[in-house]
Amino acid sequence: MSQSELGLLGDYERSNFIRLRTMILLRWVAITGQIVALVVAQRLYDLQLELGLCYLAVGVAVIGNLVAMFIFPENKRLSETENFLMVLFDLLQLCFLLFLTGGLNNPFSVLVLGPVTVSAVMLSLRSTVILNAAAFGLISAMVFAHLPLRTGDGVTLRIPDLFIFGQWAAITIALLFLSVYSRRITREMNAMSDALAATQMALARAQKLNDLGGVVAAAAHELGTPLATIKLTSSELMEELDDRPDLQDDARLIREQANRCRDILRSMGRAGKDDLHLRKAPLTAVLREAAEPHETRGKTITLRETAIGDLPQPEILRRPEIIHGLRNLIQNAVDFARTQVWIEAEWSRSHITLRILDDGEGFPPHLLGRIGDPFMRRRRSEADRRARPEYEGMGLGLFIAKTLLERTGAELSFANGAEVTEPQDSGARRGAVVEVVWPREAIVPPNPPRGAALGQNRPFDA
Repeated sequence: MSQSELGLLGDYERSNFIRLRTMILLRWVAITGQIVALVVAQRLYDLQLELGLCYLAVGVAVIGNLVAMFIFPENKRLSETENFLMVLFDLLQLCFLLFLTGGLNNPFSVLVLGPVTVSAVMLSLRSTVILNAAAFGLISAMVFAHLPLRTGDGVTLRIPDLFIFGQWAAITIALLFLSVYSRRITREMNAMSDALAATQMALARAQKLNDLGGVVAAAAHELGTPLATIKLTSSELMEELDDRPDLQDDARLIREQANRCRDILRSMGRAGKDDLHLRKAPLTAVLREAAEPHETRGKTITLRETAIGDLPQPEILRRPEIIHGLRNLIQNAVDFARTQVWIEAEWSRSHITLRILDDGEGFPPHLLGRIGDPFMRRRRSEADRRARPEYEGMGLGLFIAKTLLERTGAELSFANGAEVTEPQDSGARRGAVVEVVWPREAIVPPNPPRGAALGQNRPFDA
């Protein structure tokens, strides 16, 4: 997936996901609350308000909602600018009502936080900063300029100046804190959602490639008999056409082309139909399958196996998540290794452990705690840039591997290896170390009862 494709899900396009209908509904809720507050203040508490101006402010919001409902379609998605203008309008309308009803003496002044928090969640950083600045300027102005709240007998309701300052300071701090908090949480949720979508796409692509191999292999299996018949018939024709060299050459060509068709089909698919025997494989066979695409990239990949106790090598499930996840880990090791990559497999009665090591520079120490987060790329040194100027990762490889392998029950840990040089090694194993640990029962299928039937092979469903 390219960066441009992910750009559609980026920080500056999130507001395109908000429907106009949603904003209209939220505004109706706000308008209802404002009307109820005005009626209660006048009828129940007998406050003397500038009702004409107050209802004018509410009426403008009502007119805006009605215009939006009848002019635009219900499924309209708001752009960044349209969302910004709607939130800015709500902020100005609310602050105008607060100005008419006592400014910061009004306990509803905390509602200023609403539009700013909404902007931090769905708008760009620039829009959020502008709305924060506007909210800060408006509440600061209302400290000094506002219409006083008066009761029916002319008593002015106001809180002490110290509390006014505290109210202003609390709202100012809340504006900053809620904006940063909401924005940070939302960005992490969006990044995780995007990365999971990319993981699903990668897994689906791997599954399709696997399925395609099965289709081709099944076709090769089904076409084997007719191709063999063509080959046999053409061979008999060659023997009978000794006196007709021109026709004998045609028969020979038919046999050669039949052989070629057989070889092409055989090379395109390695597995047959969805054979029950191929749903699991020895651990080292799965590791070699995962490492195979990277064996020709100029780095030496060494596979080692160790049994704890007198245990035979386990047969594990050939799940696409396992193969694709390990392949991503091996790719990362090969990308950053100097010359060698080691894959160590170890099994016991309770766990299966894999370690993937390389002789590169290792993970940056300050990022070890964040390895596996989505869209987090390793900071490349100048030497690395010169050695591999074409490499430009997106920070999804380790996340995809971690997500897929954890789905199978594995636990992953990342570290940098100490300098340990063994006699059989040609280099120091002090680069990155990735350890994957499974409970044995998570990936080792139970053995069928002795003498039990293997079951029918399931025909491939294209």
